[in-house]
Amino acid sequence: MPISTIPLHHTKSSRKSSALQKKKKNRKSKMSSSGFKFTLLVPLMVACLMASSASNFHNDFDITWGDGRGKIVNNGEVLTLSLDKASGSGFQSKNEYLFGKIDMQLKLVPGNSAGTVTAYYLSSKGSTWDEIDFEFLGNLSGDPYILHTNVFSQGKGNREQQFYLWFDPTADFHTYSILWNPQRIIFSVDGTPIREFKNMESFGVPFPKNQPMRIYSSLWNADDWATRGGLVKTDWTQAPFTASYRNFNADACVWSNGASSCKSNASPSSASTNSAWFSQEMDSAKQQRLKWVQKNYMIYNYCNDAKRFPQGPPPECNMS
Repeated sequence: MPISTIPLHHTKSSRKSSALQKKKKNRKSKMSSSGFKFTLLVPLMVACLMASSASNFHNDFDITWGDGRGKIVNNGEVLTLSLDKASGSGFQSKNEYLFGKIDMQLKLVPGNSAGTVTAYYLSSKGSTWDEIDFEFLGNLSGDPYILHTNVFSQGKGNREQQFYLWFDPTADFHTYSILWNPQRIIFSVDGTPIREFKNMESFGVPFPKNQPMRIYSSLWNADDWATRGGLVKTDWTQAPFTASYRNFNADACVWSNGASSCKSNASPSSASTNSAWFSQEMDSAKQQRLKWVQKNYMIYNYCNDAKRFPQGPPPECNMS
């Protein structure tokens, strides 16, 4: 494991002390294989409304902070966030979701992005919030980005896994997906799964299933920890730093006025053709791709951090 990644397992906890204000500000004023095998939950059938068919950022998101550094351009087809020495920027979804398959294409900050973080995540509110994180930790020119993932349930996180990517995420747009159903959470990049967090409530592990979440994203300065544990600082001569977004799609249950757009006990004829995600799991081909990624590109796994968990890893590590 590269030395530079060792301190980064505390990214979320350190953010709670030094940069929780940013996250709260974001929330108040603002994260090549065969198909999946589909199995139906019995007796539940789900009818799900497509939350976004033709992506238009004007319809789906609000830019919540940044004083003009966040922009929706190209007739709503592209959203950009920028960071300079004065401020970063961020946005949030108009809708809240309770389960779904969320896709977004991102093109990350190019060049010397050290010290910057592009966060793209789902999160609920309150002190016992749920959260599903993608975070992209910038680096010096020529060095790879670190993709940081985490899952919070009932306010508890500390479930970090980190990866290098097998491509340059600044050269073009790539699709980052979260599949979230009552049985599992699957993180995917361009359709390739990189992480699965299963529902293990039967073993006493809380799972995000009761709190609707919004989509958030922000671009901000975190040079106190983001690159080599804070050793490499942001080079402001390279500012403004810009990340771009396009082709958002949410095949998901929209939560509004205390009710979900997904109806339980629906007849098969009324079920959406896109609702298979509600019981979706990985087939053998996807499982092999997951193993390939974790063998070749995973650089940190909290389950293997004996120094951090001297009494033994968290229970979900023994069950997965």
